[in-house]
Amino acid sequence: MRSIVIAAAAASLLMGQAVPPAPPAQTTTNPQAPVSEPLPPGPPLTLPQAEAIAMRNHPRIAAAANTAAASAQQIAEARSAFYPNVRGEVTGTQGDDLSRLGAGALSASRLFNRFGAGLQVNQLITDFGRTMNLVANSRLQAEAANQNTLATRYDVVLGVDRAWFEVLQDQAFVKVAQDTITARQTLANQVNALFKAQLKSEVDLSFAQVNLSEAQLLLIRAQDSLREAYVDLTRAMGEDHPVAYQLSEPAAAPAPPADAAPLIDQAVQNRPELASLRLQYQAAQKFEAAERDLTRPNVTAVAVGGALPYINSPGLPNEYEGVGVNLEVPIFNGHLFAARREAARQEALAANQRLRDELQQVEHDVQNAWVACSTAYQRIPVTQNLIDQAQLALKLAQGRYNLGLASIVEVTQAQLNLTQAQIENVTARYDYQTAYAALQFAMGALR
Repeated sequence: MRSIVIAAAAASLLMGQAVPPAPPAQTTTNPQAPVSEPLPPGPPLTLPQAEAIAMRNHPRIAAAANTAAASAQQIAEARSAFYPNVRGEVTGTQGDDLSRLGAGALSASRLFNRFGAGLQVNQLITDFGRTMNLVANSRLQAEAANQNTLATRYDVVLGVDRAWFEVLQDQAFVKVAQDTITARQTLANQVNALFKAQLKSEVDLSFAQVNLSEAQLLLIRAQDSLREAYVDLTRAMGEDHPVAYQLSEPAAAPAPPADAAPLIDQAVQNRPELASLRLQYQAAQKFEAAERDLTRPNVTAVAVGGALPYINSPGLPNEYEGVGVNLEVPIFNGHLFAARREAARQEALAANQRLRDELQQVEHDVQNAWVACSTAYQRIPVTQNLIDQAQLALKLAQGRYNLGLASIVEVTQAQLNLTQAQIENVTARYDYQTAYAALQFAMGALR
């Protein structure tokens, strides 16, 4: 868009300077063909269809969904401590007859030959809330991951909307450029005929040709920008290859709300980023409680049973079984638990500050989006009035030039003003559509 405005400004400067006489040029100039190959044509497409394609195809959404699915499995991991831990064992040993262990342990167990197989079952009876807090932490983290997936979907939809309106805007720019070439070609043909009849000077013909060339450059830039917009749209939809879809014009966005305050309240309730950070803060609090519970006792039960059917020393029974309960009380471990508890507390405080920062950012985003939306909406009638006035000025300048009361500079300047007004109107209309979509995103109300 900047390149188009710069080209128009350059044309304005050229119109205000003296142009040396130039030899007459052919007046049947056609617009230059695009340098790059055209994109393959695509089928008709509506904005909801484009958003649905992005929901299915975009890799960011798939990655976020996979991350959420992985977080959901962590709930089962944390909850597994509530269930028995059962494992089978097969053991074979060989030892000197009647010998005993002499080093490496406090006990003096007797060595003997044996081969046995059995089961061992371990069951947590209670750890006084630590595992329960870890399960709650995992569940909250999984819910936060789901909110992150929703936030990713919102972000992708906004990207599709922006790219969609960018394509429509560039298509309108191409139409403006083509209409401009037609109008300036007509003037150039008229001036050329008058020049051949020796009714106009060569300077007038030179101005008309320069004016036409500027319009042709405007078309080339608009076509190049349109191709880039199509590439951006297909990328926003998660597709691998750019396609020139036949886009339908969506319904005009309604007028912006009169006040931003209720929009902020809605954003605080609806934005998935805020919901995710709230859940992460709650999860951090649960983890802090779990780390605090490390100082509490653990009560576990263990049961073993099996058989020793082969290669056993004399006197050993063929079967065995046993049950026990163990109470583990932490006493001192080099301040490990205290450090872990303090680290978890600091993480919870950090999560709270991240939530506070995001709340401020959301309020800032809604305010800015509302201002941008309101400003863009106000520009639409102003630019439409600008077109009406530019068309009237061009009509008057053309009449004065035909009567010999005005110079070619006045006509070309009027044509330039009309082109600029049309560009401003196109920009205002699609800027408002984009700004309204951004406002809906900031409010958490996007599809």
